[in-house]
Amino acid sequence: MADLNKVCLLGRLGADPEIRSTQSGEKVATFRMATSEQWKAKDTGEKKERTEWHTIVAWGPLAKLAEAYLRKGNRVHIEGPQRTRKWQDQNGNDRWSTEVVLSGFGARLDIIDWPEGVGGGASRGQDDAYGGDQLPPGGSNYDDEIPF
Repeated sequence: MADLNKVCLLGRLGADPEIRSTQSGEKVATFRMATSEQWKAKDTGEKKERTEWHTIVAWGPLAKLAEAYLRKGNRVHIEGPQRTRKWQDQNGNDRWSTEVVLSGFGARLDIIDWPEGVGGGASRGQDDAYGGDQLPPGGSNYDDEIPF
């Protein structure tokens, strides 16, 4: 049996994405998103909430989508593998970062809250232009009548 490394999150952006480009010119977008859960404490009936923060790194076409449309507070759905990488800080200490990486086959970035005046309902995965039969941002400009 094969293993599966896939994270599926639905949450809100904590800030606008940070956009960089590699030396070869490929776009990379990094953003943080929050997921929250709420419940009532059994003993007091008091409402409780816990928020988790996740670092997301989008590459290529998904980074371009993030750059163009994602803003602080947007609600998004993402799917991709979780990766942990090791790096050294300025003092030479080992550090680790855990991220959800959106690149390659099967990665998804669905924008639930499109910015004002920018189409909507579209999702974008690495392997499909705009998520099935949905329209790209801005919809269609065709006024043609279908003659059948």
